[in-house]
Amino acid sequence: MAEKQGRSGERIAAWWLRLHGWQIRGQRVRTPRGEVDIIARRGKTLAFIEVKSRGDRAALAIAIDEYRLRRVVDAAQAVVARYGVGAEEIRIDVILVRPWRWPVHLKNVWHG
Repeated sequence: MAEKQGRSGERIAAWWLRLHGWQIRGQRVRTPRGEVDIIARRGKTLAFIEVKSRGDRAALAIAIDEYRLRRVVDAAQAVVARYGVGAEEIRIDVILVRPWRWPVHLKNVWHG
């Protein structure tokens, strides 16, 4: 059930990004150091995006922590040479998805 909810959230997030002018460059990109749910680009901005899908606001509030973000950062570092050519801004974003609500796109969440 959680896997199905996660994949559904990633599909919703990808469409949300497309509707806002982003090109999806990769989905569920796995590396030995972690996984990136979505890699997207808009203009000169490249975003490595973690998607969290939960049933309610309280569960979403605790879905992202430093450990999970660190794994995204580590995975992004492993593939940035492949996806980041020509990018002037490279960042880590989070998209929060819950039923019957618009996705919430948190931009540039990692400053470590």
